[in-house]
Amino acid sequence: MINLAVYNVDGQEVDSLKVDEAALGGSVRHPLLKQAIVMYHANKRVGTAATKSRSMVVGSDRKLFRQKGTGNARVGNIRTGKRVGGGVTFAKTTRDFRQRMPKKQRRLARDSAILAKLLGNDVVVVDGLKLQTPRTKDFVGILNNLKIDRSCLVTISSEDANLVKSADNIPKVAVLPVSQLNAGDICNYRKMLFTKEALLSVLNKDQANENDGY
Repeated sequence: MINLAVYNVDGQEVDSLKVDEAALGGSVRHPLLKQAIVMYHANKRVGTAATKSRSMVVGSDRKLFRQKGTGNARVGNIRTGKRVGGGVTFAKTTRDFRQRMPKKQRRLARDSAILAKLLGNDVVVVDGLKLQTPRTKDFVGILNNLKIDRSCLVTISSEDANLVKSADNIPKVAVLPVSQLNAGDICNYRKMLFTKEALLSVLNKDQANENDGY
């Protein structure tokens, strides 16, 4: 069992939670976690880089001069890759770098990432996180009260526009609903801040319509 303190937004301990490692797979599956992170970065690649091949360059197909007897190096038409303005010999083409993993593997990888954060004492739990209006200063104050001074992924139970807007201007801080939580985002941040409701929803596996953020 992992014992977690639950704090309020003023940084005072108000409750505690016991987390069973079995609810998160029992152990950190490092090979699966690596596979998920590789997929996460691959899916962020755009793959739109492209250059013109010889067939795409405008120009005549006529051989510029005869093969022998001119004293010049042999050369083909004006569109060859050896000449300025010609096509690229091995031209880049647009491609899709996307990778896929089964949903169960994605969830196991997510759970392994959370468990790794728990074992490393990099998880902070707050009993509630609500802002009446978007205000970055208030959100920074909450993070300071909770002694979070590193990059942090804030996980909430459902979409909250005020929290998202408040965190937009804070470097290395992001807000995600628990339904979009994934191993790649978790490993990109040093700390995790869970609301109590969000953490319990992960442990109880009651997020039936997850898209896992990929």
